[in-house]
Amino acid sequence: MSAEKCLTKGSAAPGPVPNGSIRVYSMRFCPFAQRTRLVLKAKGIKHETINVHLRDKPEWYLKKNPFGLVPTLETPAGEVIYESSITGEYLDEVYPEKKLLPSSPFAKAQQKMMLEHFSKVIPYFYKIPTGRKNGEDVSGLEAELKEKLAKLNEELINKKTKFFGGDSITMIDYMMWPWFERAEAYQFKQCLDSTPELKKWTELMLEDPAVKATIHSADAHKAFFKTFLDGNPNFDYGL
Repeated sequence: MSAEKCLTKGSAAPGPVPNGSIRVYSMRFCPFAQRTRLVLKAKGIKHETINVHLRDKPEWYLKKNPFGLVPTLETPAGEVIYESSITGEYLDEVYPEKKLLPSSPFAKAQQKMMLEHFSKVIPYFYKIPTGRKNGEDVSGLEAELKEKLAKLNEELINKKTKFFGGDSITMIDYMMWPWFERAEAYQFKQCLDSTPELKKWTELMLEDPAVKATIHSADAHKAFFKTFLDGNPNFDYGL
C-alpha cells in the first residue's frame, strides 16, 4: 500500500506492514521526511509510503508518533522509529548493504557534529521568507545566513572533496540536501553565487539517482511554499 494523497483525521489506519518491506510515513514537500526517503532510495530498500496531513492529523498516527511529525518508520513487527536523523541511522544499521555512515567512530561523530551545525542554519530558510512576506527588514538575517553558508563552503575547500564526507555521497549529504533543493523556493539561491564550492556540491547532488527519485521541481516547491507562507499549506499540491 502507498498513499500519495495525505491521510487525514477520521481516516482508517493502514494495515500491518508487509513482510520484507518497511513503511515510511511522510509528506511530499517535507524536507525532513525527504531525508528518510533519500536514504531508502539510495540503499535500495523495499518500502511503501503513506503521506500524512500535518494540520489535520489522523488519530491513529498520533499513537504511532506522539509528536505528530514526519518522517516515521514502521516495520512488519510493528516497531516505530521517528526523527529524521534517527531514521537514517536506523536504516543504515538494519540494511548494511551500501553503508552511508562511515565505519570509523570519529568520522561518524564528525558527521553528527556537522549535522548539529547545519541544524542551526535551517531556521534561516524559514525566518527570511516569512519576514520578507511580513514586510520586515531581513538584511541582518540574510547576512547571518551568508556567513553560515560561507562556513559550509569553507568546509568543502578544507576537505578538498566533492562531498561533505569524501568523494562519494554519504549520510551527511542526504541530511543537508533537501533544503538546497528548495533554494529557489526559500529565496536564497542567489547566496550560492558567493559560495562556489557549495554551489558545485548542489550541482553534483542533482546527478544522484536517489536525489532524482525524490525531487520536486522548483515551481512545485515555490507553489507549495507559497501556500505554507499564506498559512494554509496545500500538502496535496499537484495531485
